[in-house]
Amino acid sequence: MSVSQSKNQQIDLSSEKRQRRRSLSPEKKFQIFLESQTGKTPVGEILRREGIYSTDLTRIRQKVKEGALERLADHPGAKRKTIPLDDYEALKRDLEEKERALAEQAVELAILRKKTNGGSWER
Repeated sequence: MSVSQSKNQQIDLSSEKRQRRRSLSPEKKFQIFLESQTGKTPVGEILRREGIYSTDLTRIRQKVKEGALERLADHPGAKRKTIPLDDYEALKRDLEEKERALAEQAVELAILRKKTNGGSWER
């Protein structure tokens, strides 16, 4: 075996030893949260069993709190839609332009009626 072949084998072996970062599903995170909140099992034991750190559990708890507060703040019924201020201003300008065009058309219509009816407003 040559030196280059042994280096290639070492590189392959070292890449096999590396572990991919594990991600937990939302259901699993919630299960861990509930289990840690019951107090029946020591938190250290849960952390060791699941292979997570205390900071991970703290993040899970914070996300559960944020999600709960967000859902509790919802009111039943239709939700109000909000739009960005830029979009609001664009819609407002568009409405003003259309109102101005409508007013011009009303003036033109009045002038045409006067011309066709000999100055009376009746048809």
